[in-house]
Amino acid sequence: MAWNFLDGLDIIVDVLELLGSGSRPGSDRKSLNYDEKPQNKESKKSKYFTEKVSAVIIVLAAFSFFIVFKDPLPAENYTQTLVVISLIGVVISFVIFFILHVMELYYFKNIFKLLLFSCSVITFFISVVMYIYFRSGWFI
Repeated sequence: MAWNFLDGLDIIVDVLELLGSGSRPGSDRKSLNYDEKPQNKESKKSKYFTEKVSAVIIVLAAFSFFIVFKDPLPAENYTQTLVVISLIGVVISFVIFFILHVMELYYFKNIFKLLLFSCSVITFFISVVMYIYFRSGWFI
């Protein structure tokens, strides 16, 4: 009997559905009527939670940039250093975004909130890496 690739995918999907249904409580289905929406028992976040978090992160990044740039930076390989620092900050940000996605906390209702939060986190981590690089004295 020939084994088909789609049969293998079907087995994998069945196993994932079995594991997925076993981890969810069955009480949600029993209390759900067809005319009603499911009730969230979690507390509701404030209306502007994403904007508030983004604003705090931007303020922290601005403070860190101020500390780094208040004195002149070393002139040796200035452009290369800034590019490497920016890449390190972006990679750290993407790791944080992936962790938030896995924890199912990285979802937004509109593209503005997504861009605001993502850009503020990327800017924050670039400023933190810049602060560590230029002010700690470990690399200079």
